Amino acid sequence: MIYTVTLNPALDRTIEVDQIRCDVANRIIEEHWYPGGKGVDVSRVLTTLGADTLAFGFIGGFRGDQLEAGLITAGIGCDFIRIAGETRSNLVIHEQLIDTQVLLNSRGPEVEPSAMMALLRKIRNLQNPGLLTIGGSLPPNLNPSIYRTIIEIAQERGGTVLFDADGAALKAGIEGKPYAIKPNLHELSELVDRPLNSLEEILSAAQEPLEAGVKVVLASLGPDGILLVSKDLILHGIPPKVKVKNTIGAGDSAVAGFVYALAEGKDVQEALIYAVAAGTATTMRSGTALGKREDIMALIPQVQVKNIPLPDRSPGQNNPAKRT
Repeated sequence: MIYTVTLNPALDRTIEVDQIRCDVANRIIEEHWYPGGKGVDVSRVLTTLGADTLAFGFIGGFRGDQLEAGLITAGIGCDFIRIAGETRSNLVIHEQLIDTQVLLNSRGPEVEPSAMMALLRKIRNLQNPGLLTIGGSLPPNLNPSIYRTIIEIAQERGGTVLFDADGAALKAGIEGKPYAIKPNLHELSELVDRPLNSLEEILSAAQEPLEAGVKVVLASLGPDGILLVSKDLILHGIPPKVKVKNTIGAGDSAVAGFVYALAEGKDVQEALIYAVAAGTATTMRSGTALGKREDIMALIPQVQVKNIPLPDRSPGQNNPAKRT
């Protein structure tokens, strides 16, 4: 069983239009609704891969019912806690004539302290939790330190946590020493508070969470793939060239591919291949649709992995993976 934790899930609405024009009626060509949020997306991709998954989090109101119903209909296990507020809804507008997307994310509802404590109890009561993914945006009234608490509880129970968040939430979660984190370049740059314009600078930045206790950094490079950095291994997973229709959910799909492979007993190099394939598969689908198993499996043999030599840490040598 792979558990996912999403504190601020969403019911995502994708709208297809020719092009947005001001002060006129814009006709919707097509629209779709999808359950969303980082952990929810991970559970959706895990299910298409055939893994057993259980989604934790908070839902409320009519949109919360729709979100849960969509997951249950897709065969995804849910153990959500109901709150008084209404589950948020994000909007994706795809302009077909110019092939661009506009993403509008809402803040989401507040979470009552009693609901937060109920979620912590669920995680604390897990027996042999195995793999967990935790992350995403926070409800507006929760302090980022809640991520550190959740990660520490999960790992005290023997769980292996992959954490995916940004900004203050990422910094707070790292204090809980998760097994792995998956920042993109912008998020990693924010974490270390400096621009990252070269491989050496990226590797240097990745050392900081490793020194804080994280075991694996999965740095998403967008169309250039994923860089896996650990204390004793650096790998670059390179995706095949595909027609990109969308990038929303690609990072969450990569997380799903990675933890799926780990759950199947594969090593980190194989897990990286699955991560790159799953993320790439999602970029081939429109809106907030996620990659399917057949797409992921077809891409796996096409992913290349390049082994990057570890920086020289011998005395007296410059170490490009160390901050100066």
